[in-house]
Amino acid sequence: MDVENVPNQGCEDGDNVEEMVHMDEENFAVSCSSVSASAFDAVIGGIEEIIMEEKFQQLQQSFMDQNYLEFEDSDENKLSYTPIFNEYVELLEKNLEQQLKERIPAFNMNTFVKMLMQHKEEVPGDIFDMLVTFTDFVAFKEMFLEYRAEKEGRGLDLSEGLVVTSLIHPGSKHTGLTEPLLPDI
Repeated sequence: MDVENVPNQGCEDGDNVEEMVHMDEENFAVSCSSVSASAFDAVIGGIEEIIMEEKFQQLQQSFMDQNYLEFEDSDENKLSYTPIFNEYVELLEKNLEQQLKERIPAFNMNTFVKMLMQHKEEVPGDIFDMLVTFTDFVAFKEMFLEYRAEKEGRGLDLSEGLVVTSLIHPGSKHTGLTEPLLPDI
């Protein structure tokens, strides 16, 4: 079977192109997948693996345990927050960057940050939130305040909004199901 030559409409130089065209009775589609998009996906996958590893979790947990009592829920920011933020970035971001370079030798943090801003809607929320704590002090402080509230038992309590209502009217002689849950087979 011969493949017809079709111009790569919408594809840019450097894109991986998969051409498929309508020939005889077979239908195909033309699609482009950018090399940079594939590289971005590989980095996000690597980040996801790294932050789920026990070593990274322990590093972050240990740092937060050492510093969470310093943070208070107020509009004023203490001067002591700045060195904690800088140490957090140095410790965790550098650790993440080092592990990414081991997994993806061509990894470049500056290039990745630029790509992240262009594709942030494609990044899972928990990963994006964690990455933002390296660059956004407000997100960093909020992470510590949430951690402190959790440690002090002031976490989100959903039990107050829950109400259980019986579907059986009080005084009814109805005691339960009238039909079996599973039909006889």
